[in-house]
Amino acid sequence: MENSKVMKTRRGKVVSRSGDKSIRVMIEYKVKHPLYGKYINRRTKLGVHDPKNVAKVGDLVEITECRPISKTISWRLIQVLEEAVIK
Repeated sequence: MENSKVMKTRRGKVVSRSGDKSIRVMIEYKVKHPLYGKYINRRTKLGVHDPKNVAKVGDLVEITECRPISKTISWRLIQVLEEAVIK
């Protein structure tokens, strides 16, 4: 039996290109309020390593966990699912 961990994967939208080979991805989700039962929108911004500089602001991307690459980056880009529409 292997001792490999199952890595988490998430989908989110690129909100900024902070530097060379790095992006910020915002993940939106809903949480039920503990007392009132209403669903509340929450969001998290993650630092993501983009080794080929393919993602642009507004793209929908899929990311996965990885070892810490820097102080704020512990996620890696898998693929760009949907490119941003330029108006």
